[in-house]
Amino acid sequence: MNPWIVLTSVAALLFYFATSANVAVQRRKHGVMAPAMSGHDMVERAIRVQGNTLEWIVIFLPALWIFSVYWGGSVGAVLGLVWIVGRIMYMLGYMRNVTGRGPGFGVQALATFILLGGAVVGAIRALSAG
Repeated sequence: MNPWIVLTSVAALLFYFATSANVAVQRRKHGVMAPAMSGHDMVERAIRVQGNTLEWIVIFLPALWIFSVYWGGSVGAVLGLVWIVGRIMYMLGYMRNVTGRGPGFGVQALATFILLGGAVVGAIRALSAG
């Protein structure tokens, strides 16, 4: 596997870990102990950021890996970094104000759809050539 894709994948996983740590920080700060999932708006936002990141990472990572097989690790890594930046924007926007999550969500969704589309196109092209 391409080392750029490995590093991008690790960076995405570290970001996911950071969202988990943010939940713990918000729980302690606002006195909302597990297993409670509600009780303070900031805890609920942190939990939602973590959950949404988990929902998307299971699509993003395989799409990144498959895309990179057909289009190269450098291009895949750049799109992967765009995804991570989008997720950071999403987290920061959502933690500030729930209506602030839109731009980051759009950035990461676009990066994911490009990766997923590129994976499909690459596979179809490989079948046609084969």
